Amino acid sequence: MLKNKKNILGPVIRQLRLKKDLTQERFVAKLNLLGWDLSRDTFAKLESQVRWIPDSEVPILAAALDVDPGELFKLAAKKPTIKAG
Repeated sequence: MLKNKKNILGPVIRQLRLKKDLTQERFVAKLNLLGWDLSRDTFAKLESQVRWIPDSEVPILAAALDVDPGELFKLAAKKPTIKAG
């Protein structure tokens, strides 16, 4: 259950980003190059499930991670949500 969590993709995005050995700063720079004007602080909120992820942002995140957008949801469904802190 997503008690107090605003998205289910944050932990999956973090896991895939870390597998690619990207810091949040480098990943946000990649997102910026794809046309999404996003700060590292806002991205950190997304990863920690504090910020909503509108469906329009999912394809950009997937492109930056080199995965199909549906794969993000498949991975989220397989794993329990990672607790922050």
